Parts: sequence; structure tokens; C-alpha cells
Amino acid sequence: MSEVSLTEWNQFLQGQPNAHILQTGEWGELKSAFGWKAIRVVNNDVGVQILFRKLLFGFTIAYIPKLAFRDKRFALSEEFWKEIDNVCRRHRAIFLKIEPDVWSDDDISHLSSFILSKQNIQPPRTIIVDIRGSEEDILARMKQKCRYNIHLAEKKGVIVRTWDDLNEFYKLMQVTGGRDGFGVHSLEYYRRAYELFHPTGICELLVAEFENKPLAALMVFARGKRAWYIYGASNDEERNRMPTYLLQWEAMRWSKARGCEEYDLWGIPDENEATLEAQFENRNDGLWGVYRFKRGFGGELKRAAQAMDKVYNPWLYRVYLWRMAGRESG
Repeated sequence: MSEVSLTEWNQFLQGQPNAHILQTGEWGELKSAFGWKAIRVVNNDVGVQILFRKLLFGFTIAYIPKLAFRDKRFALSEEFWKEIDNVCRRHRAIFLKIEPDVWSDDDISHLSSFILSKQNIQPPRTIIVDIRGSEEDILARMKQKCRYNIHLAEKKGVIVRTWDDLNEFYKLMQVTGGRDGFGVHSLEYYRRAYELFHPTGICELLVAEFENKPLAALMVFARGKRAWYIYGASNDEERNRMPTYLLQWEAMRWSKARGCEEYDLWGIPDENEATLEAQFENRNDGLWGVYRFKRGFGGELKRAAQAMDKVYNPWLYRVYLWRMAGRESG
């Protein structure tokens, strides 16, 4: 059992086809370029990538996004958890946050040394689209209006192709962030993500164009049987041509061609299905407009297991929560 290099970690992950995209070495390198430090620990057929973020006075917070499981189960021994604790303490972590790579109805009660966290980092609720079967099967599972919009985009001359213009992609992200009120990373962040993931073949940047003008674009990731739509944007022009619908469809086709069976639409309001369906037509704040769009693709509403915290310094942990609560209320 030991800390391993990036190369050794990626070799380990070759035997972990179900590991989440956020546990890949590329993701660790991306976050390391923007304020985090990635440490990887391996013991035979189990391993974990831990991200550390510096706080004042040399303290850190430790974070394990979507813990790499064997067959999506916790396969970490008590000995391995002790090693994780040792690594966290060596890096002066106030606490360790994990976001398990399981759904909310899976049993994680055995994590008795953790407490339920007050904060998720990744969006907990999502829609998972089944992309098994033929393309006709996938389309048949979508809502009729969504299928209509996909075909409408094709008829109205929208073309989807691979792209590498990160400057233009960033401009689209800025438009979308301003319109829909969500945070946007820097141009350097998206460029680094593309440079890290695209050469491995598990990421593609797709653009929807009309008469050579970009209308919408997204970055899709695929690993094993899963694909994730993580970054996407559109401008305010030619929206009647429904470019975002065709763009998502082509991303699903790209994912299916790489052997994926499910497509994660990544992030909707954290509400139950009854509330979502009752309110989506009347609300536009937060992710509500996003839900109105994503629900059309006929996927299954899912919620990830709540984040869990393991506290190493109770007093500083309380201070950290107090500061975070102050930021949210401000």
C-alpha cells in the first residue's frame, strides 16, 4: 500500500473500468492546475485519488469525488481506510469529504466514522439516459417534443461536428452563464480540460453550427459504460433552430459508439420528481430551465448518495462550516 505516481495510477485504473471520470488521473491533473493537489493511493485492486485544497495556516480540506469502487461497491478494507486517514493527517486535513459513486438508495450505513455532510460539491441530482439498443430505441424513449426538435434542427440546417476552438467555446460559456445565472470557469480551465482528456479519446468537444456560425457546444466525457455531459453552452441566436437538441443527440451517439450504455445529463434542481414536474413550467431560476430541457430526453431521475465528512479537527471543522454558511447567506 503506497502513494503512487500519475502513470501508476492510470495503470491501476486500466483494471477499474467502472471508475468514475472524476477519479481519473486527468481529472486530478486538471484540479491540480487550479488550486488542488492530487494524491493517489493503491493497494492491490483498490485505490483512491484524494484532492487537497490549502486553507490558511497550512491546513487543508481533503476531498474524494466519486470514490473508485470495484463493481460500484465499497471495497476498501479497514486497513485501507487507516491509510487514507494517515495521508489526510500528513497533509493537515481538517476533514475528509467523500461523494460516493452510488445512488441515494444504496446502503452506505457501514461508513460509521463519517457524518452526513451539509454540502455537496458535485450536483447531487441528475437524469440518466439509457443509450442501449438501436438509435430508434433511444429516440423512442424520449418525449415526443424532444424527438421533434432533434429532427427540426436537422431540417433547419444545423450541423454538429467535432471542434477544437476553445476561445469560441468560452465565449458561449460566458453567454450561457450570464443568461442562466451559473458560474463559469476560466478559459484556461476549459483549455486544460480539453488538452488533458481529448488526447486520451475519452473526451470530445462538439459544436452545433448554422451556416458555419457556432450556436451551441458541449464537452462530453466517456469511460467504460458511462458518459457524462459536464460542460455545455449556447448563445441567444437562431434558437428556433433547436441546436441544443441535436447537439445532445450527437453526443449520445458519440458515447454509444464508444461502448457506453448510459449518458449522465449532470445536474438538475435537487428536488423530488413530483416537485420537479409540478413546477418546471413556471420556474426559470437556478437549474429549472435546465431541467425543462433535459427531461425531454426520456432519462431516469436519480440522486447520488449524500456527501459524507470525516472530521479530524472538530473545532476547525465548525469554523469552516460557519464560514461556508456565511458565504451562502451573503
